[in-house]
Amino acid sequence: MASPSPDHIPFALPDIGEAEIEAVVSALRSGWLTTGPNAAAFESEFSAQLASIGGGEVTSIAVNSATAGLHLALEACGIGPGDEVIIPDWTFTATGEVVRYLGADVVVVDVDPKTLNVDLAVAERAITARTKAIVPVHFAGLPVDRTALADLASAHGLRVVEDAAHAHPVVSGGLPVGTGTSDAVVFSFYATKTMTTGEGGMVTVHDPDLARRIRTMRLHGISRDVFDRYRSTVPSWHYEVVAPGFKYNLPDPAAAMGRVQLSRAATMLSARRSIATRYAAAFADLPVTLPAGLDLPDDQHAWHLFVLRLNDDAPLERDAFIQRMADLGVSCSVHFIPLHLQPYWRDTYRLDPADFPVAHDSFARAVSLPAFSSMTDEQVQRVIDAVREVLG
Repeated sequence: MASPSPDHIPFALPDIGEAEIEAVVSALRSGWLTTGPNAAAFESEFSAQLASIGGGEVTSIAVNSATAGLHLALEACGIGPGDEVIIPDWTFTATGEVVRYLGADVVVVDVDPKTLNVDLAVAERAITARTKAIVPVHFAGLPVDRTALADLASAHGLRVVEDAAHAHPVVSGGLPVGTGTSDAVVFSFYATKTMTTGEGGMVTVHDPDLARRIRTMRLHGISRDVFDRYRSTVPSWHYEVVAPGFKYNLPDPAAAMGRVQLSRAATMLSARRSIATRYAAAFADLPVTLPAGLDLPDDQHAWHLFVLRLNDDAPLERDAFIQRMADLGVSCSVHFIPLHLQPYWRDTYRLDPADFPVAHDSFARAVSLPAFSSMTDEQVQRVIDAVREVLG
């Protein structure tokens, strides 16, 4: 991601310092370019961090994207042709595409009008005899009600794979996201996320059999970890392919960056929380709906995104708002274009906007403001001033 010009505020910018750069250089100099000691350490440290903030014991498995992690988790849960998987309409396409990789069908449901997370009541009405799993998305870093989610899954015998691409570090129901009763939780370390490895992700599971399957399928279905084979000091070339797996492992230089980012996760969360608090105070009197979660304790929302929804009495519509902000040197974005409006999902499943009233209405109003942890106080104030100029 290129650096912006000094007078322009990008929508997102990775929070990368000299420590990350030095870690990557050290990894390159070590000779480990593929999965190696940094990836193994990253996995251990991720599990340890979850435990340190109140979670139980989990196995963490590093992957080269959250998409890969979702695919691996659902495959390990046995999802396949003829099955249905419930997903929210308000998400990125990756949440649904991994279901199609496995030959299963998605069932797209509407979202809660306050949180924009999956509406569990609507989801329950969508369950059929073919429904095998649900993939909730912790939108913007605000967790789904995981107690209600677990109750729903238990009542209907569903597997649960949490899409936590936006949600690290976050505590929900007294436990950090990444632990709990779900079958798997998948995080993203894409360049714009709350912590980054450039591209990358992590899967956490508590079931040893699931962990074993995910590790095997992560690297071509090979029964032995390539890192274990390559670091051996005795001949160790033999391996067995036990399944037609994938190529989803995380390279060591990326893991080295991730280890530094992980050590800074709490500090970066604090910065994002500060930005959200400033925005909320500055926009309270404007014709907008502020995002949910502002009244929660500091550790219960990751603030990956700060999403405003323009009210009916706003002086202009969303697209015009984004253009006016750009004219003032501030880039905004939209999260998300609902799946029911995307041609593949719309046409494949004959999705009707009338079945997604919350997502459809919210899409026309939603705008994501810059809210990255390396923003300066001056940049935050410039965004505030621009929003107030456009909407005031």
